[in-house]
Amino acid sequence: PSPKSLQPNGASREALRCEIEELKQKDLALDQEIAQLLSEGYSLEELDKHISLLHEYNEIKDAGQMLLGKLAVIRGVTTKQLYPEYDLELSD
Repeated sequence: PSPKSLQPNGASREALRCEIEELKQKDLALDQEIAQLLSEGYSLEELDKHISLLHEYNEIKDAGQMLLGKLAVIRGVTTKQLYPEYDLELSD
């Protein structure tokens, strides 16, 4: 393809401009949220630790959900039906 064919047309350029503007707004909102948390006494290290722990929690939860799914298939039931057996709430 020629370099000209790789360039976005007018509509695509406008869509890209809108997407860039949305990303700039999200960046600004996140910066403001970080500034607010810092003003409330949180440190960046503490926030990084919380984010790391949330990632770890989500990975463990995903593994648990996968295991429940496999067990449900083996037993021929839904995962929802297994929750009471393992004292899990549907919101877990």
